[in-house]
Amino acid sequence: MKVAFTSATGEMIDEHFGMAKQFQIWDISPEGASFVETIVIGAHGDDEEDKIAARANALKECAIVYTMAIGGPAAAKLVALKIHPMKTNAPVSLQETVGRLRDVLKGNPPPWLRKAMNKGQETSFEED
Repeated sequence: MKVAFTSATGEMIDEHFGMAKQFQIWDISPEGASFVETIVIGAHGDDEEDKIAARANALKECAIVYTMAIGGPAAAKLVALKIHPMKTNAPVSLQETVGRLRDVLKGNPPPWLRKAMNKGQETSFEED
């Protein structure tokens, strides 16, 4: 699954979602993790709604967005696109977060994470 991280340097999750100028995109699965690309967000007007919409639309293929902070309207916009926002509340290592997420995927991920892993696919309740 694709996961986005708000990061100024690619090393730390250290930016507020609404202020992030770029997102580091990773492909993460139980088998491994690899960097995919950096998405740079350009200018999208002065309206806060435009800024949030531009970021959300740029990340529409991602299942999760890790960010240091995110406001309610931005989080709601992500959830509406079936993107799960994850707040760190403080700068944290991007690499360590990728490793922890991979470890969770190897085990028995919680229902919300299983749903995120299957984003864009038909879901079956037979397995649950």
